[in-house]
Amino acid sequence: MLGRLNHVAIAVKDIAVAIRTYRETLGAEISEPQDLPEHGVRVVFVTLPNTKIEFLEPLGAASPIAKFLEKNPDGGMHHLCYEVGDILAARDALIAGGLRILGDGEPKIGAHGKPVLFLHPKDCLGTLTELEEV
Repeated sequence: MLGRLNHVAIAVKDIAVAIRTYRETLGAEISEPQDLPEHGVRVVFVTLPNTKIEFLEPLGAASPIAKFLEKNPDGGMHHLCYEVGDILAARDALIAGGLRILGDGEPKIGAHGKPVLFLHPKDCLGTLTELEEV
């Protein structure tokens, strides 16, 4: 069911600092910032040869990332994202296997313009897990 690791997401207080650090100090290729109001975040992606890193900055106090940063003021790893071929089939198989899907269980469009779902961290060894259809 799981395909390749699509990205590792890191929550940050200031995305501009993350961009400068990775672009200027580490020499990484970074996407343009993108606001995703339906998810409450601003994102950028660091392109690596084998995967990506996503930096998440909250868009306002109601953002789930703002809540994450309250508990983790220095930021940190927020979630892992894996690719799946058919997100609805993956969702149905995971639910049948006893895993919980966050939200209403229906895919939403993510930062790459593709359907995504999040799995409850308590069902995934304490790690918030995103599935993205490719």
